[in-house]
Amino acid sequence: MENEHVIKQHIKQKKRENRSQGKASGLYWWQLSLIGIGSIIGAGFFLGTSLSIKTAGPAILINYLFAGITAFFVFSALAEMTVRDPSPGSFRTYAKKAFGNSLGFISGWMYWIAGVLIISSEAVALATFTKFWFPHVPLWIFTLAYVGVAFGINFLGVKNFGTIESLFAIIKLATLIIFIVFGVLLLTKIISPHAVSLNEHHLSHHFFPAGIKGMWAALIFVFFSFGGIEVIGIAATELKRKEDVPKAGIGMLIALVAVYILSIFFVLYMVSWTKIDASESPFVTAMASFNIPYMDSIFNLIIISAAFSTMVGALFSVTNILISLAEDGAAPQAMAQKNSRGTALKALFLTGLAVTISLIFSFLLPGKLYEYITTAAGVMLILNWTIILSSQIKLRSQANHKEGSFKMAGYPVTSIVGIAFILVAVSGCFLHPTQRMGVLISFVLIFILSIVYWLIYKSSYYLLRKNELK
Repeated sequence: MENEHVIKQHIKQKKRENRSQGKASGLYWWQLSLIGIGSIIGAGFFLGTSLSIKTAGPAILINYLFAGITAFFVFSALAEMTVRDPSPGSFRTYAKKAFGNSLGFISGWMYWIAGVLIISSEAVALATFTKFWFPHVPLWIFTLAYVGVAFGINFLGVKNFGTIESLFAIIKLATLIIFIVFGVLLLTKIISPHAVSLNEHHLSHHFFPAGIKGMWAALIFVFFSFGGIEVIGIAATELKRKEDVPKAGIGMLIALVAVYILSIFFVLYMVSWTKIDASESPFVTAMASFNIPYMDSIFNLIIISAAFSTMVGALFSVTNILISLAEDGAAPQAMAQKNSRGTALKALFLTGLAVTISLIFSFLLPGKLYEYITTAAGVMLILNWTIILSSQIKLRSQANHKEGSFKMAGYPVTSIVGIAFILVAVSGCFLHPTQRMGVLISFVLIFILSIVYWLIYKSSYYLLRKNELK
């Protein structure tokens, strides 16, 4: 038995060496960029942008630039740590190395809980969008169908997951690029549709209709549009070349910021922000005046693809974080076991069980209460960014960088500024009753995780002392 254990440990060590040398992984940097885009651009952007525009007006464009800079700081910190020390646990492993087991435990479970809630909310949103065409089919049937397909894709393994997510990302990017090109043609007067009054005068003269307070209140919604950038760090261990992590992330963020700002600019160019309704996609509102046939169905299909790929990406991320927690003894060790496809079936099953429970609550709880909980999930994702930046500050001071390895520019100023920006965005939640409750619930969940860790630590210490006395 001891020989068998030694052999297994040797095999694990070889796998780690191969991963660090880039032999065992199969993703190219551009695939990782597309996976990141696929995991980030979801229904929250295509549909939820209406609420942020209604809150801040055209000044929302500045918010997207502000959030994009913060996301870049967070990614740069994560990329530096990933290139120096590739780890399947990504940000939670770095938090553990920087601040100890407690923060590694809390960070990982924060991300897992937030991911489970986001997966279930995206599934309900997908079902709601699909009922547009099939109004008489019960919502729960579509919900279960989408969840089942998402789990099936993750069951296929990393290579097939990367291909499918890349395809969804291309669809979403292509949609936004086509919209931007259409806007450019309007702006340059290459096309001039009759009976359409464009919005350039209003856009230029009423840029800050809600003032600084409106921008501040809308900031958290914009930050949510970048939520999920952690997937780059989590999936980085599957890259052919670990040195390509910065390239993948920078490519992803440049694409995101560019399409976000340009597409919203042209929405505001085509229609007054005062006519945008929070219950409808701003893209549908902008295109409605052009009388394009089946526009509502086309954008409904696009929103479905966006929400579905976000759900698939979130499922991949939280399953891998659960594996990392299991390998560190912060979750049942059985969760770390993988099959020949590289899929951790037990971790996937536990995540699926948690998603199912969350979905049951989504149908049983009053709408407002479930909205508070899903808002808390988004807030926890953004708060995890502060842990990433703090870990980078601590680990940089301890690290000996290899020659040629990626280093975050502006250290430690950029990390400190990034933390400040995140706290400003989260504090803006207190201007909304719904968002305020979401922040308070997120704090309660973090407190509960701290108590759970303390209880586990105390029980482990007690058992250890008991064994020593024997």
